[in-house]
Amino acid sequence: MTTEAPSRALITEAAAELLRTIQKRHGALMFHQSGGCCDGSSPMCYPDGDFIVGDRDILLSILDVGDGGVPVWISGPQFDAWKHTQLVIDVVPGRGGGFSLEAPEGMRFLSRGRAFTPDELTALDGNPPITGSAYERGDRPADAGTHIVAQASDACPIPAARLT
Repeated sequence: MTTEAPSRALITEAAAELLRTIQKRHGALMFHQSGGCCDGSSPMCYPDGDFIVGDRDILLSILDVGDGGVPVWISGPQFDAWKHTQLVIDVVPGRGGGFSLEAPEGMRFLSRGRAFTPDELTALDGNPPITGSAYERGDRPADAGTHIVAQASDACPIPAARLT
């Protein structure tokens, strides 16, 4: 049995709704998964093009939210640590990162993760990630269907507690 390569990034419906609100105000958007400096390890939301994507940054996915979608980027070295994990962008109450566009909304984007299965990792081996330089040349990821999940638990199931 062959497994279709999954998307490397998803977004919850609640986060997509906030993203649509922000798009109405700011136009095209992008995410860059922060590496843990000033704003921790958060998905930072910027107007598309306001964050300079490096040649070695990795495009995880283009979320199917709004016109043209929303690209999700991560630095190459951080991708090496996360490459076995599907990133799920969710939203929770609280103050977002100082530079991220959701900061004034009283909500903040949050990264959740799910480890890919061995079959998914094999499928992903056949779809190498797109770097910033490849994106600049016009490379785009294969369409992996919708990137919106109803709840984070739909993508990252919480294991049932053991009864002892």
